[in-house]
Amino acid sequence: MIIGVLGRDAEGWGTLQLMRSLEKRGVSPAFLSPLRVVARIGYKPALIIDDVNIVKDLAALIIRPIGRGSLEEIIFRMDTMLSLERKGTIVINPARTIERCVDKYYALALLEENGLPVPRTLVTEKAREAMKGFHELGGDVVLKPLFGSRGIGSTRIFNADIAARIFSTIEFNHGVLYLQEFLSHGDSDIRAFVIGDRVIAAMQRVGDSWKTNVSQGAQPVAINLTKDLEALALRAAKAVDCKLAGVDILEHEGRYLVIELNSQPGWRGLQSVTKVNIADCIVDFVLSEVKR
Repeated sequence: MIIGVLGRDAEGWGTLQLMRSLEKRGVSPAFLSPLRVVARIGYKPALIIDDVNIVKDLAALIIRPIGRGSLEEIIFRMDTMLSLERKGTIVINPARTIERCVDKYYALALLEENGLPVPRTLVTEKAREAMKGFHELGGDVVLKPLFGSRGIGSTRIFNADIAARIFSTIEFNHGVLYLQEFLSHGDSDIRAFVIGDRVIAAMQRVGDSWKTNVSQGAQPVAINLTKDLEALALRAAKAVDCKLAGVDILEHEGRYLVIELNSQPGWRGLQSVTKVNIADCIVDFVLSEVKR
């Protein structure tokens, strides 16, 4: 049996953890780069990466971060994943799930539609409407890239003049303005790691500023979630049909809100504070999906 790991970095920490875990279980791992996909229509093989016929040879494909690209490149990569799913290969996470989670507006809208608590958020293409939203949200907002992760590009704005300048620049460059009310949270939040129908581990991320991403310097601290928080994380993952999810939860004035979901979560920080082997849990879940 061959299980592929699709990602941008063959030497990435998470990728290597998955490859070793697959080998431990007697499964042949194959690292695959999305940049090397060749697709054929009307003749075979339909999809190959290097010498691997990913339709015929793979029992499943685990998706890691696939890297940056032009709009055409990203659409083509997602299209090939969808094609692979239609041909019967198990893909985790599925392409549609990745599309939902990578788009902050889409994901947060689905969470709200499913009754989950989320922060007040305004999204627009117009600087004028963004300024209205700035005041509606209390004059203290976090401006985030619509597509982005690890806190990169997220900026807290609490000055109206600065807000007007930034919003106008983003509109001029044909960007989308995604504004979220700033919520005091003691410079910490919670990351719950969901696999299938359970939370396998969780941590509190404690920063020295309002940004709490481990990649931005926050420190991971092991925690045991209450049943209510576990249920919240599971509901969030289910709302976007995410089989493998990093669910970010923030506490503000005694309330817990779901901030974001990551469908290709890293777990190096979490692994450092839990005895659970997260890569093994991912591989076990994938193998169970193959058998099912």
